[in-house]
Amino acid sequence: QVQLVESGGGLVQAGGSLTVSCAASGRTFGGYVVGWFRQAPGKEREFVAAISRSGINTYYADSVKGRFTISRDNAKNTVYLQMNSLKPEDTAVYYCAAFTAVRGWPPLDPSDVNYWGQGTQVTVSS
Repeated sequence: QVQLVESGGGLVQAGGSLTVSCAASGRTFGGYVVGWFRQAPGKEREFVAAISRSGINTYYADSVKGRFTISRDNAKNTVYLQMNSLKPEDTAVYYCAAFTAVRGWPPLDPSDVNYWGQGTQVTVSS
């Protein structure tokens, strides 16, 4: 069992930057593949980024590639999502997700997630 708590969301102007964090408690976080998903009002939850257990491998949705960076510090049980050049269409609730096992790489399917955080709101104004 692992508990995930996101933080760092907020309001930012278009073109700005924001970093959201996901802190884990419970089992050793290093044993999980971790991803970020987001959900905008009226839309389905979508994959944003994922990072392997060691942190060596990362994967990004095309919509955020080159602008977002996912990283992790297993000693601190924390995963980060640094978001640069933010756009109004990035506005959403951002969720941290942990996978105990993945069917393949990258883990794109929300139904494969074993643990979710409560989400943090990111709003980008134009």
